[in-house]
Amino acid sequence: MKLGAYTACLHDRTLEEALDILRDLGLTSVEVNTGGFISAPHIPVDALLASESARKAYLQLYADRGLELTGLNCNGNPLNPLPGVGPKHADDLHKTIRLAGLLGVKRVVTMSGVPGSDSDSRYPSWVVNPWDGVYMDVLDYQWDLAVPFWQEIDALAGEAGVKVAIEMHPHNLVFNPITLKRLVDRTGATNVGAELDPSHLMWQGMDVPAVIRFLGPLVFHAAAKDAKLFDGVKLRGVLDDSFTRVHASDPNKVSTGIGHWCNAWPEDAPWRFVAVGVGHDVEYWTEFLTALAEIDPDMAVNIEHEDASMSQLDGLGLAVATLKAAERGLREATDVR
Repeated sequence: MKLGAYTACLHDRTLEEALDILRDLGLTSVEVNTGGFISAPHIPVDALLASESARKAYLQLYADRGLELTGLNCNGNPLNPLPGVGPKHADDLHKTIRLAGLLGVKRVVTMSGVPGSDSDSRYPSWVVNPWDGVYMDVLDYQWDLAVPFWQEIDALAGEAGVKVAIEMHPHNLVFNPITLKRLVDRTGATNVGAELDPSHLMWQGMDVPAVIRFLGPLVFHAAAKDAKLFDGVKLRGVLDDSFTRVHASDPNKVSTGIGHWCNAWPEDAPWRFVAVGVGHDVEYWTEFLTALAEIDPDMAVNIEHEDASMSQLDGLGLAVATLKAAERGLREATDVR
């Protein structure tokens, strides 16, 4: 398989420095951010859209290091009713798909987004559990907005020769395999499927290999990202709202749109993202790779490092060691068969 990394965790390095790190770790696949929630420090989107020679020079930076650009990542909320968020994220996604086609990159990673609760809403609204009939009305409204948007994205991706892989992420209409399949069925999409990021499925309590096998050929791309439950789950459960605000002056705040950024986790969080290998062992990741290989043995699996307790290089190093051990386990199992 194509093992690599998403370079967002190396946002403070130049592209060349980030690529050298991935090469030296023995990786071959690279995914870079093009917009949405976060900036694009490793790819000049507008310049590359405008110039074929710039695109050739950009791709040569990867080829010179034996690396392949396997994905452009534009995670955001293109359906957000906030005027400083939704339209910008949607425009970023359109640009990303066009650029992927021009670069010959076959996968664009994004999120489905979520609208507000009704036509007058100012903020996005994620329905967790529609036990009350009013929430079914909200979902009907949201899906009626989402379907034509994603039909347009599917058509654009088809024209560009690109597959759009949706990360199943809470706070989105698509957050599990059932809602992913619903989006594909309701839009009739042929170029929209899943980016299999296991971390959000883990903390929601899903069987990740079962999810992969359920979706089958709808899995276009994968992330290697781990999550772990902690003692806080005993009192908080996994749907916890005990976050605290981060002050606007904090230089380390993570933007999610104009005037909005991530909050801080509680001290005794019920779950956290951890480096690959901390939450689940090599045997688990071997099963993960095995399920993906059944769909596409050449699938790109890019590490996403968001473990705040480990440095960039330590976290990436542990993830690489875990995945390479899992890959050896996959090969050995294949040889036995």
